[in-house]
Amino acid sequence: MHNRAYLTRGYIFALISAAILATTAIFIRYLTQTYQLPALVLAFWRDGFVTLTLLLVLRWLRPHLLRVSRQHLGYLVAYGFVLALFNASWTESVALNGAALATVLVYCSAGFTALLGWWLLKERLDGIKLLAVAFSLGGCVLVADALNPAAWQTNLAGILTGVLSGLGYAVYTLMGRSASQRGLNPWTTLCYTFGFATLFLLIFNLLPGEFVPGAAGGAANLLWLGKSWVGWGILFLLAAGPTLVGFGMYNTSLIYLPSSVVNLIVTMEPVFTALLAFVLLGEMMTGMQILGGMVILAGVVLLRVSEGRFNKSNGDLFANS
Repeated sequence: MHNRAYLTRGYIFALISAAILATTAIFIRYLTQTYQLPALVLAFWRDGFVTLTLLLVLRWLRPHLLRVSRQHLGYLVAYGFVLALFNASWTESVALNGAALATVLVYCSAGFTALLGWWLLKERLDGIKLLAVAFSLGGCVLVADALNPAAWQTNLAGILTGVLSGLGYAVYTLMGRSASQRGLNPWTTLCYTFGFATLFLLIFNLLPGEFVPGAAGGAANLLWLGKSWVGWGILFLLAAGPTLVGFGMYNTSLIYLPSSVVNLIVTMEPVFTALLAFVLLGEMMTGMQILGGMVILAGVVLLRVSEGRFNKSNGDLFANS
């Protein structure tokens, strides 16, 4: 029954999800600025705390979700590796670009997802999707200030890392769709992928020297925060709060609304992040970067509207995915 109260509940959950997820970059930026915490060390502990929390919650509430058949293990390992690369590049992007810009840049994943979905999963790629791809990638150019030659000299690492985080998010999204097609429970997938991602990030951090940018470079630096219990508390809050609660609200909203509508609402995340970054961190975006962000969001909206019309034409507008 899809009455007004039912739909309103879904919109509320989706908006709460966007607002909570928007704080992720704020936490990361605060930790990297205040404690100079290396990006990959932060990513390792964040994924580790998420895994620990999921293991405890699922063991208590749904222990059967912790069981997975051997035939899916190889896929989950690969999925965890992709998540490790995405989390590493995303955390590094926040450290280099700031919370607001990094969050906007990662949304260029919409364009990458459309292209990769067409290439790898044989998903449709019509005129509207191609226009959305152009909007997403063009917006990234404006946000990264890539038209300015000086930006490539002063922030080359930031530009490349931000775009790579968008590409990583796109691959992660496509692997999530594939996991669903394989019949894997989303909470089981989340637990195992974060677990394997933690192991891969541990390996990255233990590589000697500066082989991997932002890594610990040795076991001793994994305990970078030392006796700073406030720092550890914020790091744990980042994992157990924005990550788990945000995704939990997102999954709950899918009970009441179609996925295309939920995804459209969650595109409010960069707006929330930009506002929070301005109020809490004093970050400001230039007029050109704001325009680029609006272009990226326009591309995302085009994709979601296109998906919604396609679902409606197939008679499953209110199907949960």
